[in-house]
Order: sequence, then C-alpha cells, then structure tokens
Amino acid sequence: MSNKSFQILIIGGGAAGITVASQLMRKNNSLNIAVLEPSENHYYQPAWTLVGGGEYEFEDTVKHEDKLIPRGVTWIKDFAENVDPENNQVTTKTGQVFSYDYLVVCPGVQIKWDSIAGFRDTVGKNDVTSNYVKEVVNYTWETINNFKGGTAIFTFPAGAIKCPGAPQKIMYMAEETFAKNGVRDKTKIIYANATGKMFGVPAYCKPLEEIVERKNIDVKYGHNLIELKPDTKEAVFAVNGSENVTIKYDMIHVSPAMKAPDFIASSAIANDGGWVDVDQYTCQHHKYPNIFALGDASSIPTSKTAAAIRKEAPVVVNNLLSLMAKQSPADKYAGYACCPLITGYGKTIMAEFDYTKEPTPSFPLDPTKERASMWMVKKYALPWIYWNRMLKGKPFEADSWRFLLK
Repeated sequence: MSNKSFQILIIGGGAAGITVASQLMRKNNSLNIAVLEPSENHYYQPAWTLVGGGEYEFEDTVKHEDKLIPRGVTWIKDFAENVDPENNQVTTKTGQVFSYDYLVVCPGVQIKWDSIAGFRDTVGKNDVTSNYVKEVVNYTWETINNFKGGTAIFTFPAGAIKCPGAPQKIMYMAEETFAKNGVRDKTKIIYANATGKMFGVPAYCKPLEEIVERKNIDVKYGHNLIELKPDTKEAVFAVNGSENVTIKYDMIHVSPAMKAPDFIASSAIANDGGWVDVDQYTCQHHKYPNIFALGDASSIPTSKTAAAIRKEAPVVVNNLLSLMAKQSPADKYAGYACCPLITGYGKTIMAEFDYTKEPTPSFPLDPTKERASMWMVKKYALPWIYWNRMLKGKPFEADSWRFLLK
C-alpha cells in the first residue's frame, strides 16, 4: 500500500478531466494536481457518428493519454475503486491510496449491459451494431453500407445516455446511404424511441418531426429495447408499460442506457440515482464542499455532451480556486449544451440550448434549420477545437462571437 497526497485529485482523464487540469494549470502552474485515469488512449467520441456513417476514420478519433495530460500534472494510471469523502481519500484497483485536499470527479459513464438481454454477446456481428461501443463503430458503417434491404431499426433507450441526438443522427445517414445504394425502396426504417418525443428541447422537435416524415421513417414512441434474439433476428421492446412487442430486423443499431461507474454509485458522494450529487449551478457537492463534479457522471441535469463539459469546466475551476482562497464559489453554470444534429450527409441542425430549454445559438442564424455550414462545423471545426483548444484549457470561442454580435 502506498499513500500520496495531492492538492487536487481529478478522477477521470477524459474530456472533463483533461480540460479541468489544463485550465487549472493555466491559472496556477504550481498546483499539485494528479489525474487518475486507467486508459492509455483518449477518444474524441463525438466523431463516432461520422465513423459509423463512413465519413471519418476511427484512428483519427484517438490520441495517447500522455500527449494530452498537461505538463506538471501527475498521471496515475489506475482505476478508482473507492471514494472516501470523510477521510479525503481515493483507493485504486491496485490498492494504492491517494489523499486529496480537493477532489474533481469526472470518470464518464458506462453502458448498462444488463438492460438489454443478449446485447453484449451479439453486438458487432449478425447485423447488430452500436456507435456507443468503440470496438464496433467501424462495423456500423460496414453494416449500413452492405445492407441489402429489409427492416432497419435504430433505438433510443429509457434512461440516461451520452449525446441524446446521436441515435437518430446515424439513422439519417443510413437512410441516405440506403438510397444511394439503391435499396431504400425495399427498406423499412424504424426509430424505436423509448421517450414520447424526438428531442428534449421543444424548438428542435418540430424540424426533426418534419425530417422523419420526409424520409418516411416509422417512429415508434414509447418503445424501449429490452432483448435481442440474434438467432431469429428479433428485437423485443417494452411498450409504455403494456405487453412487450417483438419486431423482426435485418439490421439494428442499438443505443443502450448508461449509468455512472459502480464505484461512484456505491459511494457516499452519489445521489439516489447513482450520480455524483452536485449543485447544478456551482458543480459543488451538496454534502462535501471540497468535492466538485462535471461531465457525464455528475447529477447536473443537462445533456451529456463534450460541449456541456466545455462550459462546466471553467465553473468548476473558478469555484475550486475560490474555495482554495477561502472565498465562496460564485460562478454559475447555466446548463449550456450543444448537439449538432446530423440530418443527412452535408446537413446539420446545430442545436444549442440551456436550462431554460430555449435555443442559445452561437451563430446569427436560425438554429432550427438544416445547414451545410453547420455540417462543416461538425465535421471539421469541432474536432480541431476539441484537440487544440478545449483540451488545452483555452476559452470558449462562442463567448467572444456572441459579445461581438451584441
């Protein structure tokens, strides 16, 4: 057993952890910071939809973790296994114990494999795929491009999920690929949506409803996938609390429900839902003031996207530094999130919004319209911004643009 102390310990070296570490070091490079992250590789997951649609190389979404952790920050290459907030300690899978003065929790989420019987064993083969499983993202494109017609199902789950727009983005790209390959007229596309609407922000629902109607996609609301039967190519759905419904498929893209890592859910820092229990504005823990959380594993009630993290990170950084200076955390996160809704090749609705559930566009354009310019932003600008600005702790560009527009 070893014991080492840090001023600031960050659990998670994904988008949130690296961004917070970079911003902290930019503010004060003498801080004693460690990032606890077991993975060798870091992934730009927002591009996996484009990989699945044949528009991006998977290899271009990957960088080695040690190329991204800021200089001067310690990398602890291990899994967090227990958080002890009473004693300000984190224990790792290998038995190491690390003490902290301040803790930032952002380990991301994990797939709820047991929420869909048969999913784990069949994904990545037999025309069952998912852009949420990194090992089979390339198989999504293989499945779509080789599709010969029949029933193609795309699912959206009940419960939490990363990037709630992603399940329908790949569907729109698949529909256009089917048309290009000459099989659209013998294909039935079903969007099995466990919720009762196309998107969580009302302003973007109407254009998406018009798009699925235009593309002749059968949207089945209240359909939550609970089982896959690969031998007979059948998908079983729980439907609004009534009897289960079985639908045969020729291909299916599954978007599974997700949850916080088990070590979070079983700890004293979690709420009843298993998420890190923080204030939605200050990102500070409700019970333990020296703990902050952001990103997918937090209880913050906004979309689980990299764009949300980009706006949460400076709030965490400024409030943490205020606390260190014996001042009250004053910065507020307004719930900003962004979901570039790809509606086809060369077309994207740039859905930006906040806690008010109203559009908060970065550009002086109607954000509810499909635009070629927003496709270019999604495909080219956002990946560059992620690697070269966000992860390096640089400010949010749109704040400057909005100021100039005003």
